[in-house]
Formats: sequence, C-alpha cells, structure tokens
Amino acid sequence: MSAVPARRRLLTAIAAMAALSLAPPASAGDAPAALEIAELRYQGWAATVTPPELAEELGYLAPLKLKWIGNTISGPQDIQAAVTGDVDFGGAFNGAIAKLVAAHARIKAVIAYYGADKDNATGLYVLDDSPIKSAHDLIGKKIGMNTLAAYQEYLLTDYLLRQGLSRDEIKDTTLVAAPPINLALLLRAKQLDATFLQDIARDKAVEQGGIRALTTDFGDYGALSLASYVLTDRFIEEKPNAARKFVEATAQAIEWARATPRDEVLERLRKIVRDRHRNEDTSVIDHWKSYGVAGRGGLIADREFATYVDWYVQVGQLRPGQVKPADLYTNRFNPFRSETASR
Repeated sequence: MSAVPARRRLLTAIAAMAALSLAPPASAGDAPAALEIAELRYQGWAATVTPPELAEELGYLAPLKLKWIGNTISGPQDIQAAVTGDVDFGGAFNGAIAKLVAAHARIKAVIAYYGADKDNATGLYVLDDSPIKSAHDLIGKKIGMNTLAAYQEYLLTDYLLRQGLSRDEIKDTTLVAAPPINLALLLRAKQLDATFLQDIARDKAVEQGGIRALTTDFGDYGALSLASYVLTDRFIEEKPNAARKFVEATAQAIEWARATPRDEVLERLRKIVRDRHRNEDTSVIDHWKSYGVAGRGGLIADREFATYVDWYVQVGQLRPGQVKPADLYTNRFNPFRSETASR
C-alpha cells in the first residue's frame, strides 16, 4: 500500500475527530435515556386538559404515563402535594411557589404552563351601571377574588398603588374569597362591588353582558407566564431523565397548541375529556382559547418570579433577600432553552 493513500486516510480521520469535538452535544432526543420510573402521579382539574395531559395524548410523553390520583381546586394545595410526595409534580401561581420555597420547601419550577395573553386575561369587573369608574372609587368597597394572598390580591394591590392610592386607603377595601363560579353571581346580586374574573367564568359573564372591566393583567403587563409546574429537588436529583422527559413533552404540547388551528385543538381536548370517563362537561372546553404561556415551550423568565418576590417583600410577607428569583426555577430541561439566554 502506498504512503499517499495511508496519509490521506490519516488526515481524513483527524478531520472527522475534529468535527466531532466541535459538534454540539447530542440532545436528549438523539438517544433516549433510560427513564427511572414508568409513570407520573398528578392531580387534574375538572373539565380541564392540562399541557401534560395533552402531551400524553399526542404521544410526546411516551413511554412515561400519567397516573391521575384525583382533582385539585387549588394551586398551593397542588404544589404542597408534590412536597409531601403524594404527587410527582404540581402546578401553582409563581408567587405561591416563592412563598412555599420561603417556608423551606425544596422544590424548583421547571416549566410555565399558564399565563396571560390577549385571549386569556384576568380582569377586575364591575356592573355596567356601577358608580365605580376608577381605582379611587374602590376605597371602602367589597372586592371578590378566588383566593386571598395569591395572584388576584397581587393584581389588586399593584393596580391600586399604581393609581396613586395609599396603603391605608388600600386597607379600607374588603377582600372576599369565593369559588370562581360564584363570583359573577355575587357581583350581579350586588353582594360584591367588584370582582376578579378569569377563564370560563369570565367568558360566560362577559357573554351575558352587563359588566365591564376596570383593568386586566394583559392590559397592564402584557403577555407573561403566571404559573409553573414544580418538581422536588429530590425528584430532580434521583430521576433526572424522567424530569427531562416530563418537561420536554410538556414544552412540545404547549407549542403544538400554539401552532395548531383552534378547532383542531378543541377537538383533541374534547377527546381527552371524553376518553378519561370522569363524568365531565365537555362544553367547558369550548371556552378554551390558549394556555397563555409567554415563553416558547414554557421557558420561564426571571421577571415572572421577581415581580411577586418584590411584592411580598414590599408588603412585609417576605424579608429582603429571603428568596432569590433565580433560585426558584430552572430551564435546564427545556428543549427551547438554547433560543434564549434563560438559565
């Protein structure tokens, strides 16, 4: 064999090795890693299809399966169930996650799943003939919301502060917690002077007419993600492949819902509700417009936690420096993380 071909083969091999060293690391999808578990326990929401449930239906979650253990009506309860190990993941308003971490829970937000956009806004509503025209008119009034010390109370406080009310004036408002389905009824019965409405309750109330919005989160802040799924630190440490699969599949489902015609999404959501046989009203699905997630694939932005941490410090519910927003979440498992400068 001549020296020239041998030398050529050597140079070719060196070039190939160099190309491999410069190539980006293989993605999780190139060679699926062995999963540490076969199923993920979770709580659902009645007549609602969550992004992980959609991910399972679309085949993105396979071979992982979801195991439904019941429904929840509270984000704080859902993430507390993750802390106690009753479920493998839970979801809640980002402020609730911050407060649970401040109480020494070892959890991390891994993907956003719900937010505000032009189709999915939470608003503060009054009756059309109400004398309330501005924030100052709310002093001394009864204001309804789904949960105290959570997102809607933050919206109210921030709105009133931005409109120039003092803290003493804000304290003169009376906050009333009630199930979302009852808030519009209480407003129409004039047992409330104003109330927050969101999702289906808002849509139905607006369709019936006779109410108007004073303010909305989308109008005030633009598009942003409001709630995230959490995993415990222990789950992430012991089951990193399952954690990655859960986040990747959920991210894909969020983007599928964003890119797919609404009629097609609605039909898929109705099928999921029908097939799980929980005696749910599929007509609720007709009101679905979007998940409202701001970041591509559910990527979490720092401001989506910093806003609430700053507020809790401002109102004395957290100490300065007690919780750092950057410590509350990670985008490490999200397949869309390379598109941004997110962590």
